[in-house]
Amino acid sequence: MLKQGSALDRYFRVTERGSNLSREIRGGFATFFAMSYIVVLNPLILSGPDSNGTTLGFTAVAAVTALVAGILTILMGAWGRHPFALATGLGVNAFVAVTVATNPGLTWPDMMGLVVLSGVTMLILVLTGFRTAVFKAVPDGLKTAIVVGIGLFIALIGLVNAGFVRRIPDVAGTTVPVGLGFEGKLLGWPTAVFVFGLILTIALVVRKVKGAILIGIITSTVVSVILETTLHIGPSFDGKNFNPQGWSLVAPAFSGWAAPDLSLIGKANPFGAFGHLGFVAATLLAFVILLSIFFDAMGTMVGLANEAGTVDEHGNIPDVDRVLQVDALGAIIGGGASVSSNQIYVEAGAGIGEGARTGVASVVTGLLFLVAMFFTPLINLVPFEAVAPALVVVGFMMVSQVGKIDWQDWGIAIPAFLTFTLMPFTYSIANGLGAGFIAYVLIRTVQGRVKDIHPLMWAVAAAFALFFAIGPIEAALGIK
Repeated sequence: MLKQGSALDRYFRVTERGSNLSREIRGGFATFFAMSYIVVLNPLILSGPDSNGTTLGFTAVAAVTALVAGILTILMGAWGRHPFALATGLGVNAFVAVTVATNPGLTWPDMMGLVVLSGVTMLILVLTGFRTAVFKAVPDGLKTAIVVGIGLFIALIGLVNAGFVRRIPDVAGTTVPVGLGFEGKLLGWPTAVFVFGLILTIALVVRKVKGAILIGIITSTVVSVILETTLHIGPSFDGKNFNPQGWSLVAPAFSGWAAPDLSLIGKANPFGAFGHLGFVAATLLAFVILLSIFFDAMGTMVGLANEAGTVDEHGNIPDVDRVLQVDALGAIIGGGASVSSNQIYVEAGAGIGEGARTGVASVVTGLLFLVAMFFTPLINLVPFEAVAPALVVVGFMMVSQVGKIDWQDWGIAIPAFLTFTLMPFTYSIANGLGAGFIAYVLIRTVQGRVKDIHPLMWAVAAAFALFFAIGPIEAALGIK
């Protein structure tokens, strides 16, 4: 137990941050429920064969995804001492899967090896202080924009995952990229569960009920299980057929205990891609991965820490070096275990919204992931629709900080606007950061305020310009 004034209480700063053990535990559970879907989704994303026809295997990826997420999240809590949780990054794993599928000769061990190398490079940047220096060089207005952008992003994730907002097929005559429900209509019991959960969660939050977000998730999950048990709704996609009235990803169900398959650990080949693709092509791929994990984590960290109120009066995050060290290890360990880079999840905002303020919540979340490794099917009990309301509500809480931006200073206002709009619109934190950083440097230069630009901001803007130009560069070099 964490008694006030005890060594553990002082180490985790529980009392100092105005929290207590019950809030941390509730927050740990809320974060786990909000991001546990990755244990099912990651195997689906990494399911394709490589050039040798080899697949990673669904059960193996699921088990190792849970294991690595559990270890890194516990490490984040115990060492980083913040309520942040890590798991396989969706942007990086999708990039990895597409790259393996479109580059003849490239194997899964080769690609995961590039992830490991990116992580090693990241760790070096952290240990030398470069990554922390970049974080401190970002103007306060852009840091606020990052919080707002992640709030919009996390809300969009919730709405899309719940099927309340859906992508519209890119066909002739289509005028909008997303729309309400399916063909402009809200259909199915799963969507009803989301609406019910959203109304319930908002009501509980407004009434300031303790455990509001967790109560919303659990209640919606119970309703989901009852509906699936009695009506047999099924998933929205079963591998062959699409059911617009089904549950997102999987139907809530539990198929029992399963021994974890950890055979993927240690399969990565750090230098294999250089032999198959050549030095230039392999280096470019590693560079894209590096930039993605570098800035995604920084943006997420800033947003969550601001929401948790753990930043100091100068906008700095305590123990930021430790947080970044664990994040760098996420790429090394995730790649080495063949489940792709692990990074800080925006869904940790669900736990922060529940009251989590310290690393104790992360330890709880991590332990739950380790349990899920043995009971992988258990997470299927919590569908997207039950968790999505929490993400929408937390998104609102984060976006409410938009008033802190100085809208009269266009050198901050325009970059801030680009930052928080492009994050949800491109489904990427890194893209929003890149546009905002480049715009900041350009506008301050045009304003004749070059002295206001920190030297590292020039370097970061240049790196992002190269990042956005990767497509043309690859085309010019004949790289697929």
